[in-house]
Amino acid sequence: MFILPNNVTIIEVGPRDGLQNEKKHVDEANKLAFIHALQRAGIQEMELTSFVSPKWVPQMADAKAIVEKTEKVGRQFVLAPNAKGAELAIEAGARSVAVFVGVSESFNKNNINRTTDEAMDALEPVIQKLKKDGVFIRACISTAFYCPYEGKINPDDVVALCQRFVAIGADELSVADTIGMANPKESYVLFHRLKNELPNVLLTAHFHDTRKMALANIFASLQAGIDRFDTSAGGLGGCPFAPGATGNVATEDVVYMLDTLQIETGVDVKKVCEAIQMIAPHVSRPIDTAMYKLFLNEQLN
Repeated sequence: MFILPNNVTIIEVGPRDGLQNEKKHVDEANKLAFIHALQRAGIQEMELTSFVSPKWVPQMADAKAIVEKTEKVGRQFVLAPNAKGAELAIEAGARSVAVFVGVSESFNKNNINRTTDEAMDALEPVIQKLKKDGVFIRACISTAFYCPYEGKINPDDVVALCQRFVAIGADELSVADTIGMANPKESYVLFHRLKNELPNVLLTAHFHDTRKMALANIFASLQAGIDRFDTSAGGLGGCPFAPGATGNVATEDVVYMLDTLQIETGVDVKKVCEAIQMIAPHVSRPIDTAMYKLFLNEQLN
């Protein structure tokens, strides 16, 4: 018999994670329209943007305007990789900040030119300052299952990094299958362990659909007690620093699966597809997720 939660929270990452590596420039007005359409679909938690150097991620150059002009609905995250980014985020009015570190040493060296310990040492005072100001801290744990450079990651290292984040003040841990290589057994085992060892912190699963295993991994994670999932409308996104990491699992496909399992999300699949339809002309790759294709077919018939 399956033991599944009655409710699940969807954290929409499309506007940030989904667009950050998009080759075509998406202007501010279209980003805001996308964000507000997702809010109308029932999304209550969302990654809006990232306060990173426009030199490295030009798509996020309008971060300040996006935070200031987005209607305040639910919890709105912004990514801030360092002290400067966090300062800019707070100045723009952000009250929930995401930071990130990979479990893999090689991933961190290729991504931020630091070891895992060096990255954590740099983030600790940033997090502590944000916590003093009452800011919600979301810690994104990259390469929690596999690394494009090192292969399989030791679960002990994942747990240790998560514990360190919690010790310095993280409110939420978003644990990611960054290159989409995890299988359902691995997903269940890791998240079951994290639930047992960190019972007082919000745990979120973040799956990429590189090998079309994301829905299976989500189902396994549900059985492990996870009731928060990062998803991206249209399956947009991927990590620019992780070779082979294709899009995130699609919001509309995840919500549909949860609907069929009678798990409440408060999110309307049709309205998510309407939001995707708004952003689709402005991104460089076709959107071919299962529920979006059905939505388009229904419009033709």
